[in-house]
Amino acid sequence: MTVTVSAVLLLAVFVYLLWRFAGLPLWQATICALFGYLLAASSIGPNIADALRSLVRILAKAQL
Repeated sequence: MTVTVSAVLLLAVFVYLLWRFAGLPLWQATICALFGYLLAASSIGPNIADALRSLVRILAKAQL
């Protein structure tokens, strides 16, 4: 849960910065957010979450 919330906040900040400084149109950011929401609700959603958790574990071990 902690990793998911952190990833969502990080991606939200990233999208805001793209919108603010790179000229990303708001409608494109909205489409990407809707796609992510539908992708998470699909059958591949748990696999993506597992892959992100594995990546975080690998990165945590690399920093030790």
